[in-house]
Amino acid sequence: HVQLVESGGGSVEVGGSLTLSCVASGDTIGRYCLGWFRQIPDREREGVAGIESDGVTMYADSVKGRFTISQDHGKNTLTLQLNSLKPEDTAMYYCAADQLRDLDYPPYEYEHRGQGTQVTVS
Repeated sequence: HVQLVESGGGSVEVGGSLTLSCVASGDTIGRYCLGWFRQIPDREREGVAGIESDGVTMYADSVKGRFTISQDHGKNTLTLQLNSLKPEDTAMYYCAADQLRDLDYPPYEYEHRGQGTQVTVS
C-alpha cells in the first residue's frame, strides 16, 4: 500500500504563502483519490482539498481562491499551495489517499494518511 510523507510546513505571517508537499512511495498515486485535511487540537478535522486521478478537484469554502491542490504523477507527489494565509489556517496538515473513496468523501476518511506537517500563521 502507499506510504505518504508530508513536508513544507512552517511559520508564516498573515498574508504569506507556503507550499506543502506529499511524497508517495510503495504505489503510484494515479491509483488513488488524494486530498488534504487539517486538524486543530480539540477541534474537528476539516477537509481542505481533494483531487481525483483525472485531475478533478474540490475545495472547502474556507480555502477556495487561496489554496491550490495539484499532483505530479511522474514525481508521485501531491502538492498544496497555500496563499493569502490567515491565522485560522493554523493547523496540522495531513495528506491522504484512498483507492475506493472519491471526492464525495472528506479526505480525513481516506484509508492512508501521512504524519502531518504543522502550519502556523501569525
